[in-house]
Amino acid sequence: MTVDDDIPLEPRKKRTRKYIPNLAEFYFHPTHDWTTSEATQLFMDTNNPSDATALDSILYEDCIQGMRRFSSNSINLVIADPPFGIDFDGKSSVYNRDESLVVEGYEEANGSYTFFTRDWIAEIPRILRDDGSVYIFSGWTNLESVLNGARKAGLSILNHIIWHYPFGVFTQRKFVTSHYHVLLLVKDTAEYFFNKLEHYPEDVWTVKRKYRAGETKNGTKLPLDVVERCIDYSSRPGDIVLDPFMGNGTTAVAAKANWRHFIGFEINRRMKRIIDAELKRTELGSHYIPYSERIPAIEELGERYPRAYKEYLKNPSGDV
Repeated sequence: MTVDDDIPLEPRKKRTRKYIPNLAEFYFHPTHDWTTSEATQLFMDTNNPSDATALDSILYEDCIQGMRRFSSNSINLVIADPPFGIDFDGKSSVYNRDESLVVEGYEEANGSYTFFTRDWIAEIPRILRDDGSVYIFSGWTNLESVLNGARKAGLSILNHIIWHYPFGVFTQRKFVTSHYHVLLLVKDTAEYFFNKLEHYPEDVWTVKRKYRAGETKNGTKLPLDVVERCIDYSSRPGDIVLDPFMGNGTTAVAAKANWRHFIGFEINRRMKRIIDAELKRTELGSHYIPYSERIPAIEELGERYPRAYKEYLKNPSGDV
């Protein structure tokens, strides 16, 4: 990008008030918020826009063929953690887990991973609403395939998020891989929904993997906290969340616990018993807290930022 020398640049506006670090956080409020009763009502009022499947259900079939039956503009949010595209079954000793607790049937993409990625992402734009978003999780080895697939599908990259998790697999002669790529994609850069829940939301997420000893699981499982973060920022209560690769059912659990509807696909039928059990022990709306109640209280901010707190007390309303 270049600037024509003949075009005069507009002078920068001078600050009308002295900059105080962290002061703006005292006045921050989430962009959108709903009481528990409002969230409940929005959930109950949702109509199924597609005859392809019922809301809050998982189809044990190939997601590409399944998505082709969906009505256009029927999905608010897609969260996808596709197969790794490597020789992986979750049972190797390097993962420090009891292989008897890993469910058989995990399948990798057949043939070219690039073509597989292109084909499933290509189904997303038609079924996604204009204000919808897509989160795709990817390791670094196949990141280029995901980026190319998104470009060919006409999706725009809004953020390239790094999920940092401690305790990656031990290595001898290279750095330990302890991060995952999370691409936030949108259909329309002018219309997408985004609920800013923090004053300064960063694109590096540090979330530990939580392990439940003795738990039977798929070869790979996303932390519930990571999936809930995607849901909180990019959907409203009552919205429909699609997961093309449901795996352990984490997206379904996160949606149900936060007053969102879910639809999913999973090719491994052996996972049905585990997913059903997870959903059965998840109470509808049990994790939902109005977003304004999640931000730090003024007193807590005051302890963190005493100088900004003194300035805030001079003008609590924020009036100029």
